[in-house]
Amino acid sequence: MNMTSVERSAFDAAYEEGTAPWVIGEPQPAVVELERAGGISGKVLDPGCGAGEHTILLAGLGYDVLGVDFSGPALERARANAAERQVEARFEVADALALDGGPYDTVVDSALFHVFGPEDRAKYVRSLHAVCRPGATVHVLALSDTEPGFGPRLPESVIREAFDVPGWRLEEVQERRYRGIARGERADGLGVADGSLVDVAAWLARATRL
Repeated sequence: MNMTSVERSAFDAAYEEGTAPWVIGEPQPAVVELERAGGISGKVLDPGCGAGEHTILLAGLGYDVLGVDFSGPALERARANAAERQVEARFEVADALALDGGPYDTVVDSALFHVFGPEDRAKYVRSLHAVCRPGATVHVLALSDTEPGFGPRLPESVIREAFDVPGWRLEEVQERRYRGIARGERADGLGVADGSLVDVAAWLARATRL
C-alpha cells in the first residue's frame, strides 16, 4: 500500500517521455463495459483524465463530460488525441484534491484514487463530495494487490475505509482487470516481453454521494 502520494513531477515526466504505462491508446475495457452497462449518466467528471481516452470516449458518445488533470503535459496530449479523433472534448487543469464546478452526476475515476496516500485519499473523497450532487455515482477503477502487477496496488479495505465516512455510501467493490504497458523490470516481473500490453488485477468500486 502506498503511504505517500505520487509526485506531480513523475506524471509530467511520464507524459513528456512517453513512458506512462497507463497510456494504452484506448479506453480501459472496464470503463467501456461500465458505459455499455448503463453506469454513466448526466454531467460527468473524469478526474485524473491523463491522455483523455475516457473523456474522448464519452464525449464522442454524446455525454456532457469534463476531463481534468494537474499535469500540463497530460492535457496537451489529451487535446491532441481529441483533435486527431475529431472529437470535441473539454479538458481543464485542476487539482483533484480541491475540485470545483459541477455539480456532477457521475464521476469516472480510472487509476487516480490509487496514487494517493492516506491523507490525500481523505482529501480526495471530500473534494469529490463537494462537486457531486446528492445521489451522484462515483466509480473508482484502482489497481489491486491480489496478484503481481505494477503501480500502486491497494487492498480492497483501503477503498472501503476511504468511503466509510459521512456523506457516502459504498455500494459495491468488484474484481476487474486494468490494462497497461509493462516495461523494464515490470515486464520481467510479469514474465512478458518489454512493452507488452497486460491486464492486471483491479477493483471497480461504486459509491453514492448522500
